[in-house]
Formats: sequence, structure tokens, C-alpha cells
Amino acid sequence: MASVFRAAIERMAGYAPGEQPQETGWIKLNTNENPYPPSPRVVDAIRRAAEGRLNVYPDPDASGFRRVAAALFQVDPDWILPANGSDENLTIITRSFCDSGEMIGYPYPSYVLYESLAQIQGSHVVRLLLNQSWNWDSAAAADLRRQLRIFFVPNPNSPTGTLWTADQLTELLPDNGVLVLDEAYGDFPAHPHRGELLRDARFDRRLIVTRTLSKSYSLAGIRFGFSVAHPDLIAGMRKVKDSYNCDAVAIAAATAALEDQDWMLQNRARILATRDRLAAALKAVGFCVTPSETNFLWTTHPTGRHQAIYEQLKARKILVRYMKFANATADGQTLDGLRLTIGTDEEIDRLLLALTEIVASL
Repeated sequence: MASVFRAAIERMAGYAPGEQPQETGWIKLNTNENPYPPSPRVVDAIRRAAEGRLNVYPDPDASGFRRVAAALFQVDPDWILPANGSDENLTIITRSFCDSGEMIGYPYPSYVLYESLAQIQGSHVVRLLLNQSWNWDSAAAADLRRQLRIFFVPNPNSPTGTLWTADQLTELLPDNGVLVLDEAYGDFPAHPHRGELLRDARFDRRLIVTRTLSKSYSLAGIRFGFSVAHPDLIAGMRKVKDSYNCDAVAIAAATAALEDQDWMLQNRARILATRDRLAAALKAVGFCVTPSETNFLWTTHPTGRHQAIYEQLKARKILVRYMKFANATADGQTLDGLRLTIGTDEEIDRLLLALTEIVASL
């Protein structure tokens, strides 16, 4: 029987999210969730929303949330577009700015969902290879700028935790397209930005920042994100989004989360302290650790037996992310390693004990 799918869908493999075991007893350090609960204000807001009028459609523009997010980024509300997780923002952007046959670029290794979005759209995707310092070649970036409609850049990057500067990012603005800063981890750097890049004239009002509440605000289970961009861009993207893309409960939770900055910042401080402790401990048992501006660490071991380490941790009901990137270098070599989410101190203690035992047996 002939396939009924579009050719682009038939060819693609699809994005594989991190494992989500449904039984209890696991230590989950594989999908960069926040180990701490959301603000009590969020729980109250969810309760009130659930007791409210769920029989009617939610505000299609999430107006209350937009006002709170706009104040945080020091912009007007018409600079904000809420979405069902930041991944929906990326989908909206892809559908808004890139036609079938046009080109999308992204640094590699990084978030491979960008490739899936390009394939779904029938667009071509181009990788800008990163070197051993996790930076790109400026000449190669200049060549890409002339071809691309969208350049997706996770900043800080995953899986490495690398943060690129505004000067570096200006090298990636397409000549005839948009630069998208996917700031899923944007609250974790030492100096998080609050709209400064959006007001930088070098980006020519063609910069889009995407944020999620899954990481720093402990709301991975709610699915809420937003884009911040010049109103001309937001107005066009609004045409593409689903009519009621954010439900009433999620809007209420997200608004309450942004309003309680103190809670988020306290959890952030705990995570960063644990991250630094984990980095030092990993080095002490022989791992190489990339400096991180996020709530995770990218680490490799001199034995190169990263998959074996992952499997032995999994056997102990500790999940980390084993990641493998094919053709990650100019000469076509494969890069692999382990991405470790920062959990609670107790979870990290169990991880370190397990890793010490596993490394000794390699």
C-alpha cells in the first residue's frame, strides 16, 4: 500500500524526547526539569482556575500573562506571544518565516528539534559546526547568513551549557530573515538579560527571544512558553498560532509563576550551588566537564564509554541523558557524552556514589 504521508514526513525520523518513566523510584536527571516544586502561588492559581469557568474558552491572547511578561522584559505587551511550551513558539516561528525549499540553520551540536521542524516544513536545514571551544567559524557563519530565513540559536546552548555574547550572536543574523534565541535556560546565566538584546540596534528588529517556564519556574508539566519580539513580528506570528493555544489553567499558573520572582530566584541559587559542587566532584573522579551557564552539565570520560556509563546508571534507576551527535566535526567524526541535569543535593549524592563505583569498574 502506498504511503499517504507527505514525502517530508515519510523521510524523517522525528524528534525523540528524553525518557519519562511512569513508575516511582527513579532519579530523573535526563530532561533538565527543575528538582524543586513551583511557587505556592502557582498551586493557588491552578486551584482557582480549576474552580472557575472551564466551560468557556480561555483568553486567546493571555492578556494578563502578557502584561506580567512584558514588565519583566521592559517592553509593551504587544511584544509578547504566549504559547503551549516554547516548542510551540519554535513551530510558530518556522511556519511564519520559512517556506518549503527555503533554508533554516542552527549551531551543531545543539537542540536537534530544529531539524525536525525544518523537515516537517519541507525546508532545508544547515548545520553550523561548533569547534572544540564550542564556538563557530565566523567566515562559515557569514556564508550562511546570505542563505537563511531562520537561524535558531539555543543560548545558553544544550547540551554544552555554553553562553554566547551579543557580539558573537550578531554574526548569525540572516541577511533576509530572523535570528531566534532559544532561551530555554535564560534564567540560569550569571547575568540573565531582560530585553537588552531586543533593543540592540545591530539586530535590526529581527531578533526573536523564546522562553519556557519548564526549567527555572518548575512548570514542565504545565507546558507554557512565550516569544518576545518587535510587535511587527509578533503580529505576523499571531496569525499562525492556534486560536486558543494556551488553556486557562496553564495561563493562570504561568502568570503566578512569573509574579513570584523571589521563589524562582531562590531555587535558581540552590541549583547553581549544586551544579558547581557536582562539577568539582566529577573532575575529582576523572570526568571532563564543560563550564556551564545552565541547570545541567555536559561531561565526558577519558575511556569514551559514555553509553556504558549511562546504561549502568539506568540499571540503578538513575536516568541521565546519553547524547550522540553524528558528523559533529569538519572531518565527520561522531561526538558523544553525558548530559546531567542538576537535581537535589540528595539526588546528586546518589549519582556521584554510583558514578564512582561505575568508573572504578571500567
